[in-house]
Amino acid sequence: MTGPAKHPGPRPLPRPMSPPPRPRPVRAVPPTPPAGSEGPADRPGLPLDMEKLLAARLHAVKVRPYLAHALFALHVVEDRSVPTMAVDAHWRCYVSPGFVARTPVEELAGVWVHEVSHLLRDHHARGERYAREHEEHGPGERLRRNIAADFEINDDIYGDGLPMPVGAVLPSLLRLPDGLLMEEYLRRASMSSLASDLAWLDCGSGADGQQRPWELGPDGAHGLTRQQRDAVRFRVAEGIKGKPGDAPEGWRRWADEAFHPPQPWRQLLGAAVRSAAGAPGAGENHSYRRPSRRSASVPKVVLPSLRRTPPRVCVVIDTSGSVSDAELGSALLEVAAISRAVGGRRDLVSVVSCDAAAGVAVPICRAENIELVGGGGTDLRSGFARALRSAPRPDVIVALTDGQTPWPSAQPPCRTVVGLFPRPARAVDEEDPDYVPDTPPPWARVVTIG
Repeated sequence: MTGPAKHPGPRPLPRPMSPPPRPRPVRAVPPTPPAGSEGPADRPGLPLDMEKLLAARLHAVKVRPYLAHALFALHVVEDRSVPTMAVDAHWRCYVSPGFVARTPVEELAGVWVHEVSHLLRDHHARGERYAREHEEHGPGERLRRNIAADFEINDDIYGDGLPMPVGAVLPSLLRLPDGLLMEEYLRRASMSSLASDLAWLDCGSGADGQQRPWELGPDGAHGLTRQQRDAVRFRVAEGIKGKPGDAPEGWRRWADEAFHPPQPWRQLLGAAVRSAAGAPGAGENHSYRRPSRRSASVPKVVLPSLRRTPPRVCVVIDTSGSVSDAELGSALLEVAAISRAVGGRRDLVSVVSCDAAAGVAVPICRAENIELVGGGGTDLRSGFARALRSAPRPDVIVALTDGQTPWPSAQPPCRTVVGLFPRPARAVDEEDPDYVPDTPPPWARVVTIG
């Protein structure tokens, strides 16, 4: 038997309605990125786990020892406005505490290698140069340069101890081949299809040359000078070349070209010929066609003036069996270029074919009609002697050779330029395995052809 029902009591009065909340501005938050790439800003008050960050750098040094000098040269700057990790041109590494907290140590080591790769490959200066040449300075163009720079380095930095993050920016996203440079990727693809998905991507000005608001700039603390940055690159390049088997092909190619960039050898050869032809004493002679200005100080005496006449150039071409037909063809092209370097006067340029013995010095009418005779051994000493016996004697001698020849023991009484066809550092002689070709003499201006 149940008792009487209890009275529910008085109902609470409804609270007065509060005014509706003020609308807040909508802020676009980028999607959470994969580890090893860029992501959203940190929550306030989260401290930077420096111990974890430095442990990741030690892991990067362990698996990529040839990058140790560069990794330890980076100065860490904590900044909560940085998406994840970014670098500037002065070798400062800006770090987000939240990104460090949510990223495993091994993947964080990969980010260390990724960011320092931007600096070693000089993406800052290259990005600035590309933007200036193509007049692309907006945020969309900045993102394109950052993506292209990531394409250049991401194709060979992961693996062997550095796990590849999920969603890493790779050339395969646009069906582009690996192993290209940033500029080549920019020329091959617009990357507009990736812009919306990769809007969060930001590796700092060290990746594309455009300064960010959080960066300290050239006058900030703990930045490296240009000389210090070059010294770091030099040490890394020497470490890679000292143990070439430890680095991928892309890094070995970078080390070979870091401080020996490809030279415009045609311009260098032309400049060497013009410099030799225009040197003091070359093509100069006294002439009475125009009296000297000093004649006024000596009454009734006509003094000659020193006039420059067009220089005469003799080209000695190595036609021995070790020089290929393609190289002989390029030698003829250089003869035509040399004639243009001396003002187009073909009558001032002569050619001597020389293997073990020298032929006759032949003046050129057209470079393509010159007959080159040879195919035996090599002794350019006879070619130099033949050139110096020419009448009139040349002001400049240009020798085009592979360098496997004896050289004159004495310096010729005229300017000398040597154009070298590239050869291995050590040539092999079946009769004398210890044979090492003599290098060109120090009195010759040497330019490597090709």
